[in-house]
Amino acid sequence: MSVIKIGGNVLDNPAQLDQFLTDFAAIKGPKVLVHGGGKIASELSKQLGIEPNMVNGRRITDADTLRVVTMVYGGLLNKNLVAQLQARGCNSLGLTGADANVIPAHKRSLKDIDYGFVGDVESPDQVNVPFLASLAEQGLTPIFAALTHDGQGNMLNTNADTIASTLAVALSRQFEVNLIYCFEKKGVLLDVEDENSVIHHLQPDNYAQLKEQGAIFAGMLPKLDNAFAALQAGVKAVIIGHAAEIQTIAAGEKVGTKITL
Repeated sequence: MSVIKIGGNVLDNPAQLDQFLTDFAAIKGPKVLVHGGGKIASELSKQLGIEPNMVNGRRITDADTLRVVTMVYGGLLNKNLVAQLQARGCNSLGLTGADANVIPAHKRSLKDIDYGFVGDVESPDQVNVPFLASLAEQGLTPIFAALTHDGQGNMLNTNADTIASTLAVALSRQFEVNLIYCFEKKGVLLDVEDENSVIHHLQPDNYAQLKEQGAIFAGMLPKLDNAFAALQAGVKAVIIGHAAEIQTIAAGEKVGTKITL
């Protein structure tokens, strides 16, 4: 099974998204797609007079912002992705973590920053795997928006990378799972200015060395830390690569950055 997370820059590019969905639909076997949609949510927020508030790359989600991200992620984007996949013969079902209680979470609680209605996932052990397995048996492809719920009636804005890794770990208890992060780069780059400087294989030792050298930094660090944690929890492999190469990545060919223990 492939759990695939699509990056926001691809979602925002109609031509790239169109090609990605065609390629995604053609992938054989059970698969799951996870998406966010932050840029579109920010644009709509501004149109509604709600100024986006970001701290350390995370969206502060007050009640008004929660309404916007729920509309954009769970409605506008999610249902359009489902419709476009149906047109490509991929029988899909749009979901959030609240549906069928698939992904319980809790409101983030930090002393120094109030993130509002931002959710941290409880545990992969709490994921409703029997429900997801039943979808796979029926040939249905779940399309997850980056939303969870707290069990108290509140939706929660949750990091899409985290949702993807949580689902991958949970499903690895029943399936052999590859977790794939697709975005606009060919993989993890040794030189951010050189698109072809892809690091094709990362293990803990060379990852630590590259971090120490400053070759890998900033936004890529949490994604990679998440990737190694997923591997330690039972995921078979994690691959980071270009959305245009999703078919070859899913087929196990040597493209992008493969992360192993």
